[in-house]
Amino acid sequence: MFKVGDKVVYPMHGAGIIEAIEHKELMGSDKEFYILKLPTKNMKVMIPTDNAEGLGVRRVVDKVIFNEVIHILSLHKESMPDNWNRRYRANLEKVKTGDIFEVANVVRNLEILDREKGLSTGERKMLNNSKQILVSELTLARDLKEEDVVTLVNATIGSN
Repeated sequence: MFKVGDKVVYPMHGAGIIEAIEHKELMGSDKEFYILKLPTKNMKVMIPTDNAEGLGVRRVVDKVIFNEVIHILSLHKESMPDNWNRRYRANLEKVKTGDIFEVANVVRNLEILDREKGLSTGERKMLNNSKQILVSELTLARDLKEEDVVTLVNATIGSN
């Protein structure tokens, strides 16, 4: 169970801060919701408290994991399917897990692929969404400015 003020990640949406816990009546029954403010998207999301874990909601990573993620970004691109459609589906499954290491791998691989030969429109959109998800969590993990994290991520990708 999370509390107001907790920094959490909602897979496919990014990281935010639980602003409130509210009761709402839905279809005749009273339900409790986390009200999650996503600063990078400037939006609020309602997440049912009884299903938050099932939806993959988890706490933002700590400083040790932050450093591991930065290291992952610095590595070389992994082998990926040549077919963009297979690559897209494989990357989408990784992002859906909400695992920051998987998201970092997707961002790194797509960014390097984009530098090498360019991306399809769908993959470019996936890269932008995945990067936003990653940046939102790293920003909250270390209480940094979003633009500083974007600069760090871009400078780190494929640097080793």
